[in-house]
Amino acid sequence: MPVDAPLLDHPAETELFGDALTCEAVLPARFAAGERPLLQAQSEALLHGLAIAEDVRGEDHEDRNEATPSLQRLEAKLDLVLALLGRLARRQEDALPIRPLRWSHRGLRLDLAQPAGVAPGTAGVVMLQPVAWLSDHIELPATVLAHVPDAKGGQHLWLRFGALNPGLAEAMERHLFRQHRRQIAEARQAALASRED
Repeated sequence: MPVDAPLLDHPAETELFGDALTCEAVLPARFAAGERPLLQAQSEALLHGLAIAEDVRGEDHEDRNEATPSLQRLEAKLDLVLALLGRLARRQEDALPIRPLRWSHRGLRLDLAQPAGVAPGTAGVVMLQPVAWLSDHIELPATVLAHVPDAKGGQHLWLRFGALNPGLAEAMERHLFRQHRRQIAEARQAALASRED
């Protein structure tokens, strides 16, 4: 789900997003301090599977219009099942909290409701559900780059991704490109709808 990210004037914002393709969203995500071994291949496989699923589901409107009615019904049923599984997964105690974020291939900014209590330089793991309808998450190594309080008593937390294997880095860049393209299309549709009103 896209979201209007606050415009922030901070060096970390420029470092992570300055000339990079970025996406803004409200998604389940958490940063956990403390380094641990990560199986990056699992995150890579999830992003590859997600790309294939979105291609098959015809997320682009042109593809969706060409789908047969029976395929559209099957897609709708699949959407309902995935939504149900996602809700069930979020009810678990260890479910990731839903929060606004901005991300690029370099890192992400989490907009937290309360301070995270981590200092710049702290290493850890970002757990991020890459899309709202999928109840699984990827894990990425990250280091706290900076943090500042926000006007609501929360905190903006910038995290720089650590070394990613080439396959995971490529899968993440492709995912970000797809999400960015989708956000542009949604913004155009919203602009057209507002002109028609």
